[in-house]
Amino acid sequence: MPRKQPTARQARLGRELRKMRESAGLTAREAARLLGAVPVTMSQIESGVTGVSEARVRRLASHYSCTDGELVDALVTMATDRTRGWWEEYREVLPHVFADLAELEHHARYMQVIGTAHVPGLLQTEDYARAVLSYRVPELPTSELDSRLAHRMQRKLTLADGRSTPFEAVLHEFVLRTRVADRHVARSQLLSLLTESEQAHVTVRVVPFDVDGFAGASSMMLYVGGAVPTLDTVQRDAPYGSVFLDASAQLLAMRTLFRKVEAASLEPVASRDLIHRLAKEL
Repeated sequence: MPRKQPTARQARLGRELRKMRESAGLTAREAARLLGAVPVTMSQIESGVTGVSEARVRRLASHYSCTDGELVDALVTMATDRTRGWWEEYREVLPHVFADLAELEHHARYMQVIGTAHVPGLLQTEDYARAVLSYRVPELPTSELDSRLAHRMQRKLTLADGRSTPFEAVLHEFVLRTRVADRHVARSQLLSLLTESEQAHVTVRVVPFDVDGFAGASSMMLYVGGAVPTLDTVQRDAPYGSVFLDASAQLLAMRTLFRKVEAASLEPVASRDLIHRLAKEL
């Protein structure tokens, strides 16, 4: 039965199958014929509206002459995954992108984030997050503000659920010095960053004010590693909401951008020293 609205993960599976088909030089009608299906079925599969079985994924990959076994296995996992995580309860109360982002982070092999405006969501304290969310114009109704805050706090479990997903954050000193609320909230946020950075799988780096050649003030992003590099995804905040990027050229550009920003940052130990000093000043 067709889905009312596919998740970002379901839609991504469909896009990857479409890209595979187009690389093989086949039309949707020809691919449908290989499955013994009507063309509309292939259209629904490639848009994520209809699910696809493991057998069909492997059959299509074979007909498309795809020799990347790891990619095919990863697509099969996406097609057969029936996980209903905590984020599903938010699909009816918040825009779908909130649940899609949480699901993306849940399946991440690693994450790299650049913060040049705010502390990234996965590292925010509750008071800091509330201050950021409350600043929105127009203001959110109290019920939606509370839901967004609860969702953001639950996302933090990704870093503390024992799975030890490698997480690297590069923050500009501007972010650390900006008080989104008051001194108490600012100091608590800095101390929380220090605590998070003590985890073996979490690395926090800081780009200091006193560094030459940094023009990356608009570099905010979250780079999420997929099961294979082809399935990596980038999440960026746009003026009217979040966007997900997954085209190969976009992924290459964002990987390059992260390396450039990282190169301007201090080493982890020096970064911790700077954060500790800023906390003492408050």
